[in-house]
Amino acid sequence: MIYWLYERALLRGIEVLPAHLCFMITESDMEATPSKLYEVTRWCLSVNDYIAGKNKGKDSLPPAIRGITFHIGTPDPARLDPYLPMIRKVGEYARLHLHTGDTTEVSGEGMEVCVAVGKSGREEIVSCIRRMAEDGRSPDTISEKTFEAYLTFPYSPDLVVKTGGSHLTDFLIWQSVYSELFFSDVNWQYFRKIDFLRALRDYQARVRKFGK
Repeated sequence: MIYWLYERALLRGIEVLPAHLCFMITESDMEATPSKLYEVTRWCLSVNDYIAGKNKGKDSLPPAIRGITFHIGTPDPARLDPYLPMIRKVGEYARLHLHTGDTTEVSGEGMEVCVAVGKSGREEIVSCIRRMAEDGRSPDTISEKTFEAYLTFPYSPDLVVKTGGSHLTDFLIWQSVYSELFFSDVNWQYFRKIDFLRALRDYQARVRKFGK
C-alpha cells in the first residue's frame, strides 16, 4: 500500500518525459529476470496512458515515451537464445525490433522497442565507415547527417538508465553523446516501477534546469 501511494505521488509530479529511453543491462541480468524487459515496456506504456489522461482536453499533444532501447551486453549472443521467446513477448504490446547475431526480427505494432543483444557501438561505427567506402563516398561529401544515415541503430536516447554496479558499454556511443545518464544502485533483478519513476523524475529535474 505504501509503495502504491509513493508510486502515485511520483506519477503526479511527472510532466516531462524522455522521448526515447535506453536501458543497458548484462547477460546475467537477463538470466536472473527474463521477464523484466516485458515488464519495463508495460511500465512505459502505463506512464504514457497516465500522462495522456492527465492532459486530456488540452490542445497540445501530451509528452510521451516514443521508444525504448534495451541493450543486453554479452560476448556470445547465442547464450541468450533460451530467453528470446520471453523477449518476443514485447511484440504483444509494441513494435519490437530484435537484433541478435546477424539477424533482425520485427514484430508487433505500437511504440518502437529495440532489443540489441551483444551489439557494439565501435563495431557499428566501423561498419558505417566500411559501407560508406563501399558506396564510393567522397570524403568531402560526408557530414554528420550522412554518417547517421548509415547507423544500424538510428536512436538518440534522451535518457540512458544503467542499473547495478557495472559500467556502461560502448553501445550507441555516437547516438548517446548528448544523453542524460541515470545510474541506479538497484540491480536489474530488483528494479521496481518506483525506481523507474525516480529515473524519470531525475530526468525531468535536469531538463528543467537546462540553460538556467
